Amino acid sequence: MKKLLKYLVSYKKESVLAPLFKFLEACFELIVPFVVKAIIDIGITGGRGTGYIIGMCAVLVALGAVGLICAVFAQYFAAKAAAGFAKYLRRDLFNKMQTLSYSQIDTLGTSRMITRMTSDVNQVQSGVNMVLRLFMRSPVIVFGAMICAFTISALAGGIFAAAIVVLCVVVFAILLITIPLYRRVQGNLDGITAYTRESLTGARVIRAFCNEEKEIEAYNSRNAALKHSQTFAGWVSALMNPLTYAIINIAVIALLYTGALRVESGALTQGDVIALYNYMSQILVELIKLANLIITVTKSFACAGRLSEVLDMQPTLVRGNGKRHEGFPFIKFDGVCMKYSPDAGNALTDVTFSAERGETIGVIGGTGSGKTTLVNLIPHFYDASEGAVYIDGVNVNGYSDDDIRAKCGVVPQKAVLFNGTIAENLRWGKPDATDEELMRAVETAQAADVIASKRDGLGERVEQGGLNFSGGQRQRLTIARALVRKPEILILDDSTSALDYATDARLRQSLKNLDYHPTVFIVSQRTSSIRNADKIIVLDHGAVAGIGTHEQLLESCALYREIHYSQYEKKEEA
Repeated sequence: MKKLLKYLVSYKKESVLAPLFKFLEACFELIVPFVVKAIIDIGITGGRGTGYIIGMCAVLVALGAVGLICAVFAQYFAAKAAAGFAKYLRRDLFNKMQTLSYSQIDTLGTSRMITRMTSDVNQVQSGVNMVLRLFMRSPVIVFGAMICAFTISALAGGIFAAAIVVLCVVVFAILLITIPLYRRVQGNLDGITAYTRESLTGARVIRAFCNEEKEIEAYNSRNAALKHSQTFAGWVSALMNPLTYAIINIAVIALLYTGALRVESGALTQGDVIALYNYMSQILVELIKLANLIITVTKSFACAGRLSEVLDMQPTLVRGNGKRHEGFPFIKFDGVCMKYSPDAGNALTDVTFSAERGETIGVIGGTGSGKTTLVNLIPHFYDASEGAVYIDGVNVNGYSDDDIRAKCGVVPQKAVLFNGTIAENLRWGKPDATDEELMRAVETAQAADVIASKRDGLGERVEQGGLNFSGGQRQRLTIARALVRKPEILILDDSTSALDYATDARLRQSLKNLDYHPTVFIVSQRTSSIRNADKIIVLDHGAVAGIGTHEQLLESCALYREIHYSQYEKKEEA
């Protein structure tokens, strides 16, 4: 939690004023029992009369009004500081997530990151708000009441001190028990968030296989586990209130018993006993608030630890120097091996090839052969475990992220569009692109008919995830988005799978006719998409099974022949 306190730096004034006003409110509240004591001992028993009593009642009203004003100001400043704290925390958390490597994002998981950005931050925000409001007030009331009790009677003060010591032991014992329990609760929440996300994303598949009942049972099982962990943590936390009530009531009984005896002996007045009882009641109320504060802070500490884990993560992508090697081809893979984690097997093994500017490189292979892994090394989404990838003679880890990504236009396997207009989506690669530039990219991507079919053209709204477009339309628009920036390297990672053969052929032809001649990498399962490539790389379980043109590979590479003839009937030899 200490690491997160830096987000209150911009709210120093609010962070000081909120506890200060709560301190003033507590001080005014501690005066009230003395005023009541005076009303009883001086106004009633002492015979000062109605005028004195009315005057002291006016003092009580004034103390209440001033306390209310202090409470309102404290609430305002605490809420402002907590909201600002959460704003800056979310900002840095989101920024940190954007800097993480693909490997770290894969390890964290989308659902865990969503839980941290929402539930965890909200819990910590609530904890900050409660601490600023009550952390000063409750201790001041508790220990202030004990000090006031000592000024009235040393014996009564001893009862107060003993009760407070026992209460502190109970509170902190429950605190130590519940922190790990709430961490477990948040972990279970991660799991159920992940399962919910997966079920909603795959809802059509679930229904296609009539697996609704099975999924409901699985969800209910996870939900029951979350409920169990929350119930157990809540049960332990719930012990706080009855235990504090029991301890305080025992103290009240002791206080009234000893107070009655001392009143009878003349050592205390009736007003003294009423004041002591009021102080004990104040302690009871404040300890209930403090118990709730402890529960909230416990949850906040558990969540703060999870947030600190993300904020402390350092990007694992290796950064090198930008030394240029003369005489290198435009793109060079030099003995590249790649594994996703240190204890995993190689996803790529000893991959070596080169590509010149303007060439078209096809990448093909079976499922899981490493095709996507290979092209993801070019924009430095992952690090090579061994060997190196060079672009324009410079190791990719010698470029900054901005520089290497500016050279690349990447169209991933899953076509993703964002909420907004078509034009806003296309301008991701070049924010200042004109409508004319957008339309040129759209025409190259064979998406002109998509724009023409929409009433608002480039201004047509895109729903979240592009759900108001078909799969083929989304693929063509994402290709257009990559083309807007006129990249030196264009990577099409199986991004034409939803296109018919005719549209796919027109797209490949239009890419060849581009005036800036990018180096194009086409990852595909269809040999028709890559047969005209200048070079085709065939992968088999992460290793290169063959490199060459379509005709060369048909003669020399058995795997390529198998893939090709599984899609096209082999012509009978004459």
